[in-house]
Amino acid sequence: MRVLMLSKALVAGTSQRKLEEIAKCPGVELTLVTPPYWLSDDGSQQKLERLYTTGYQMIETSMKRNGNFHLHSYPELGKIMREVRPEIVHIDEEPYNLATWQAMRLSKQLKAKALFFTWQNLYRKYPPPFRQFELYNYHNASMALAGNRDAVDVLKKKGYQGPIRVIPQFGFDTEIYKRATPRPLRQPSDPFTVGFIGRLKEEKGLTLIVEALSLLPANCRAVFVGHGPMRSILEEQAQRLGVTERVTFKENVPSYEVVNEIQQLDAHILPSLSRPNWIEQFGRILAECMSCETPVIGSNSGEIPYVIGDAGLIFPEGNAQQLSVAIKKLMDDPELAAELARKGRQRVIENYTQTQIARQTYDAYCEMLKA
Repeated sequence: MRVLMLSKALVAGTSQRKLEEIAKCPGVELTLVTPPYWLSDDGSQQKLERLYTTGYQMIETSMKRNGNFHLHSYPELGKIMREVRPEIVHIDEEPYNLATWQAMRLSKQLKAKALFFTWQNLYRKYPPPFRQFELYNYHNASMALAGNRDAVDVLKKKGYQGPIRVIPQFGFDTEIYKRATPRPLRQPSDPFTVGFIGRLKEEKGLTLIVEALSLLPANCRAVFVGHGPMRSILEEQAQRLGVTERVTFKENVPSYEVVNEIQQLDAHILPSLSRPNWIEQFGRILAECMSCETPVIGSNSGEIPYVIGDAGLIFPEGNAQQLSVAIKKLMDDPELAAELARKGRQRVIENYTQTQIARQTYDAYCEMLKA
């Protein structure tokens, strides 16, 4: 089974473990095609990390319009695909993107079966040429992978009639995302650090963390790890509410250093806010923290409650008062925090490991070839 996977997301080294697991499946010859870097919309650059490369071939190739989510493409993709001659093309892109249309057309020319991946959990109509890309990909795909339940409904509503499998884009390596040393049981009066790791964007609801902090005892502090347009707003808010000395900002860190940041937190908060054009699609950082036995608190936006299950605390989105109640609950009850930490680790082991995601993906490939 010759598989070619096209993915800009796999410039992140920790995500490449999934490929090693797929490559272990019977008869798989796997090739990854990925750019040398991906330019985020805030101007930051995620360079290609080569961390987990055993068992498959990695081809680094140039990208046109790098940083343009919808209109990027790969000038050398046709040549690469003709050399690899894949039986299956795994397009790790949304169906309305130019790169997906490009890879789908090449797959059809080479008589390879192709699938695309989608996180899109809100129904949206796209103007030309994106709707044309979408319809072409719907018509020619042998399968669709959806990252969450709502994305399945969106696909069907937009006209996709092929088979769909719900599989998160990436699993989590529990040997990477694990606590280095057991955390001692803290006392309620001990310092308590909550945090957020990721892009500092408005829809993540980060002002709620600062507002909740102002309602909590002085031994509670907040750390923001990452960069983005919200930093100056959060700094001004902290000053206005008199909690500047209790709020710390750290620059973005490489993916392989995230584990260290997670382990310094007593709880991670994802207070996402649903917007007309966006609802939280998964919340990858939640599973990373759960795997590291760091308790999590999330809003009830989108997929967050399904990811957390009974292994963390949920509060109504936009409600800083209820967020402060959830944080105080963990501060006052160290045994509850320890219990949620254990449950979080177990939930990841049971649902979100790299091996499980890889096996589900391999089963999808086998189903495609049989069809």
